[in-house]
Amino acid sequence: MMRNPEQEVEGRARESSTEGVNQHADQSIRKSISRYRLKGSDAISERIRELDQEWSIERTLQVNGATLALTGTLLGAFVNKRWLVVPGLVATFLLQHGMQGWCPPVTVMRALGIRWRREIEEERSSLKVIRGDFKEVTSSSTPAEVLQTIRKT
Repeated sequence: MMRNPEQEVEGRARESSTEGVNQHADQSIRKSISRYRLKGSDAISERIRELDQEWSIERTLQVNGATLALTGTLLGAFVNKRWLVVPGLVATFLLQHGMQGWCPPVTVMRALGIRWRREIEEERSSLKVIRGDFKEVTSSSTPAEVLQTIRKT
């Protein structure tokens, strides 16, 4: 089975993280599932809303990269041309992340507990299963029915 390019990048990115960091992220998801398994639907829904607001490494990298690039460009244009090295460095990191699924800021972000989008989605999907969102999906459901069920949750 072929993985899509996004899965490839996230797979390489997870491989570039230390085993301890990956285990910590996985343990966090398992703890959340255990904790909310015994709570009601309202508590699970609230946690899902929190997950919808959680910033992934990808989003954090994009926003911080754009902010630094814009700041460096403005400082280069109005203060000193040497500041133009900042957007060059940011572009290099973003290119490296796009090609390899990793760049130096990712190590810092992982250490700060920022998760990959896939890890956030794994917790969200697990909580939806516990809440019972997929009861109407069976092995005889059509692809359209499955997709409709996923989209309405």
